[in-house]
Amino acid sequence: MWTVLLRDLSYRLSNAGTLHSKLGSLDIASSDSRRKPEDIAMARDDYYTLGRSGLRVSRLALGAMTFGRGEGWYTDEPSARSMIDCYLEAGGNFIDTADAYTGGVSEQIIGQYLRDKRNRDRIVLATKFSHNQHPGDPNAGGNHRKNIYRAVDTSLTRLQTDYIDLYLLHTWDRVTPVEEVARALDDLVRAGKLRYVGLSDVPAWYAARYQTLAELTRLENVCTLQMEYSLTERHVEYEFVPLAIELGMSIMVWSPLASGLLTGKYRRESQKSNDGRLGMMQNTGLAAFDKFTERNWQIVAELESVSRQLNRPMAQVAINWVANQPAVGSVVLGASKLNQLQDTLQSLDFDIPPELRARLNQVSAPPPQFPYTFFQGPVQRMLQGGTYLHDKPPGYYAAPHLEDPRSP
Repeated sequence: MWTVLLRDLSYRLSNAGTLHSKLGSLDIASSDSRRKPEDIAMARDDYYTLGRSGLRVSRLALGAMTFGRGEGWYTDEPSARSMIDCYLEAGGNFIDTADAYTGGVSEQIIGQYLRDKRNRDRIVLATKFSHNQHPGDPNAGGNHRKNIYRAVDTSLTRLQTDYIDLYLLHTWDRVTPVEEVARALDDLVRAGKLRYVGLSDVPAWYAARYQTLAELTRLENVCTLQMEYSLTERHVEYEFVPLAIELGMSIMVWSPLASGLLTGKYRRESQKSNDGRLGMMQNTGLAAFDKFTERNWQIVAELESVSRQLNRPMAQVAINWVANQPAVGSVVLGASKLNQLQDTLQSLDFDIPPELRARLNQVSAPPPQFPYTFFQGPVQRMLQGGTYLHDKPPGYYAAPHLEDPRSP
């Protein structure tokens, strides 16, 4: 997310041409862009409900934050339309964008595509608000009611639609009361402009307060949390994963490839160069781009070894791993080229054996943190008086039985 927002800002500066000319391609793996849609492995008929809602979505969503221009890792409109075609033909139905992506051009491209194809109702369309696109106007950004109403109408116009399926707060602004946000979004649901609401990049306590408030006052509940999650970024497992499970909010994953690090394109010996997205964004002060660490190089090495054993590209294995983590409802696939999307759409076409998954879990395990270290074995034994306590017996949580129409 931050990559595109910052790159979009630099595009507007006078030296943007020089800066973008240094950007290389983001090929994830070699691929034949002429492959037929039926050769791209993504279950056409498998959809899952998002959080505690009835909204049916694909496990792999199409991320549109690169849609808008043809430089660097941006994607021009013809290429973007080809990607949407490919995604829909492969069975996908979930497209994710934001009002700030490429200054609104991403929304415009999607809106024109849906108008031309006349398939709006087939698509689950997600967009976001929060980021200010009008310098000098403090009310043109943030999470407050005035900006929410302005932003939603602007997005509806760009998207050429009269409703948004999933509307997310993009980034917590630290000052707007959660009650104001919840009431404003609920009013827009009641007005028919929104179908569902979500949160992205907020503290766990904020999400918990929002959901509890919504439940108690009968406002529209949050059905999803969009968070960064990957083999290199697993801090969401401490708070957000149990929060999502307990309060009915599926996690939508952004940056499952750690800004390209988990594709194998970066090497330890070249980490000081300015090549690629991570190279260009070094020393920006943003932790999201601080990927060249000893821990991450160890993760990359183990991922490469596991991928070799599976005979799969590293990107597919990394996406498969995160897609099958607890509480994950959908993974947002970002791409700037069609062949990248074709490759990553095959990420769920195989299983990672338990022993190989265990290796990835071990090398990427987040460091222990208080107070979670205090909840481990010794203290638990003190609480339970030496007995063996379990939550519920096996089979207690039975999933709804839905008849598979493909069964004989």
